[in-house]
Amino acid sequence: MDQQPILLSVEEIALKLKEAAQFIGQRVVNRDEVIEQAFCALLTGEHMLLQSRTGVGKTLLAEQIFAMFEGARVFRIQASKEQQPDSYFGGLDLELLKRGILKHNTEGSLVESEFGFIDEIFDANDFTLRALLSLLNERRLLRGTHHQPARIHTVIAATNYLRVSEVTEAILDRFLYKALILPDKDPYVQFKIAQKYLLHGGKPAQPPRTIPFAELKYMHTIITGNNPTITITIRPEDLYFANLVIAHFEHLRNRALRESNRGRKADDYREFYISPRTQAKSLDLLRALALLRARTSVTHEDISKLYFIFATVGVPEEIALFKKSFETIENSLTSSNGFEQIATLLAFETLLQHIRHDRSILEQPLGELATTPIRRTFIEWFKETFGGVDKTVAHNRRQLEQFITDFVPATEEVRELKLAVERLMTRVFQEIERDQAREAERRLRRQEQYTSQQEP
Repeated sequence: MDQQPILLSVEEIALKLKEAAQFIGQRVVNRDEVIEQAFCALLTGEHMLLQSRTGVGKTLLAEQIFAMFEGARVFRIQASKEQQPDSYFGGLDLELLKRGILKHNTEGSLVESEFGFIDEIFDANDFTLRALLSLLNERRLLRGTHHQPARIHTVIAATNYLRVSEVTEAILDRFLYKALILPDKDPYVQFKIAQKYLLHGGKPAQPPRTIPFAELKYMHTIITGNNPTITITIRPEDLYFANLVIAHFEHLRNRALRESNRGRKADDYREFYISPRTQAKSLDLLRALALLRARTSVTHEDISKLYFIFATVGVPEEIALFKKSFETIENSLTSSNGFEQIATLLAFETLLQHIRHDRSILEQPLGELATTPIRRTFIEWFKETFGGVDKTVAHNRRQLEQFITDFVPATEEVRELKLAVERLMTRVFQEIERDQAREAERRLRRQEQYTSQQEP
């Protein structure tokens, strides 16, 4: 599919996405949070799993989401245990198969589609699910000698139940976004659903305007850091704050698991685990949330919605735990000037990394460090401590070490960061000392060689 030129601004595309989400919300009643989560999946180019009982509208939701875009092929399939991988990848070329070559005719298959909807995915057999793994994760068809890039952008899968096996756990890991859709028995909600059914007969509604798939891909390049002209920024202290919230949430989830499994052995249940891969992917979610609001910088509001990845939307207990983690860490850092302290320590850490790669920085008077990534706090401390007068270059190391020694953390989170920065500083200065010792030894050897050559 040829790449179309993008004529609209980020703000204009974000407005179209917002209007599309609102339209879906009018068509699929009382599912606003799941719809927002789904648009985050689309923007980040990840897959989504919808779980609910029969007849709650999973298929309608997926079909209505895909109907909002033009220029993208949609692959649809109802999974069953009798199916083989060629149901998803296309039929095998029989002539090549006679010669022992496994090659699929991928035209019209999931491989050649930008969007995919797999209904009742866990009805598929493990052999087929295993074959889907690399396609979903790596966007490549890997079957025997048949290696082919796939066009897949986002797959939405639906299920009425979870089937637990080694293969299904791996499949679940491929769906970064998960939602549990529970039936809403509120009389007014049921009335609105009935109204929509009378109007559209349970089918997707034609939107007043569609969004070119190329515009979605354009936003995706920005979110994933592959657009050279537009960058979504996140301050170092906010990135550190996000990781603190994630770690706290993981701790609370495991504590809740231990309490609910009290009296059972630890081997009898699985602890909640956030992989480094998932944690890294959360950065794309932060950028997507910012871009959906037509911003080019991440805020705390975006961080508060990271449960779109780490929790199952529709499970109030999980979302409540994440919000508790967010509020606990944010209140602790806000009330104690912790954010400013974290910003200072992270800037100091950046300076140490620069020194590690460019030793000449230590040869500069510290009063000139305003041009480096160090923050205002260090410069103010330096002037108060040393009267604003630059000391000799030989004192630079001592002054840097003194700054960390005098730094008093306001919270436990800041104290842990300070310890990490202290360990880095020790390593950096040890490396410098080691290199200086080696250079002194080399100079001594050269001098000895020169002296021996001068002797009669």
